[in-house]
Amino acid sequence: MTDIELQEARTQKWHLDGQPVRTLDEARAFLESVGFCLMYPQRPPLPVPTFVGAWVGADDHLPTWQHVFADPRAKEATDLMVRLLRDKAAYEAPLFDENNAFLVAASVFPYFYALVGERNPKQPPKGTSSGGYSPLACDAFEMIRRRGPISKAKLGELLGGSLSVAGPSSALHGLTTLPKKDRCGTNCRAGRRTWSTKASAFRSRKHSRP
Repeated sequence: MTDIELQEARTQKWHLDGQPVRTLDEARAFLESVGFCLMYPQRPPLPVPTFVGAWVGADDHLPTWQHVFADPRAKEATDLMVRLLRDKAAYEAPLFDENNAFLVAASVFPYFYALVGERNPKQPPKGTSSGGYSPLACDAFEMIRRRGPISKAKLGELLGGSLSVAGPSSALHGLTTLPKKDRCGTNCRAGRRTWSTKASAFRSRKHSRP
């Protein structure tokens, strides 16, 4: 295969050929086809498919995560991406940048988790003195596990009203060192997200496999 043929194959497979992904079924088929993708392009560019590129159907003038609030295409693509998460057809995973979601297809996620996740997804995170989770991250995980999907603002209230604005963000970021949490909702314009634990999603996916 020549470089030109490779580029043409990528353009078609990544839906950059004027055939945009707009429905849940199309988005599910796209992600299962590529296995994983970034939400937005990286700078410098990486040879990786992007969900916003598949939604637009092209790869020119795509928004990066720094400009999502100024581009209506980003909000519409994010809405579809969140539907994938709610449908358990995709999972977010920490890889490049917490502001640029790395999306993994449901069929790929168990293998990804086996490589980078903890061996026992049922076990809550534990704080240690040698690189473990912070006490705040452990408390945040337990709060999400007991209360279910929750916004960052509500999480801050439940963890303690005296926490700084950065407190919940720090706790959630601490949990991204391993796939322990998952976004289950978002409001792109307001910048609000809701979070749930990823362990239950992993268990349901694991038990559903033949």
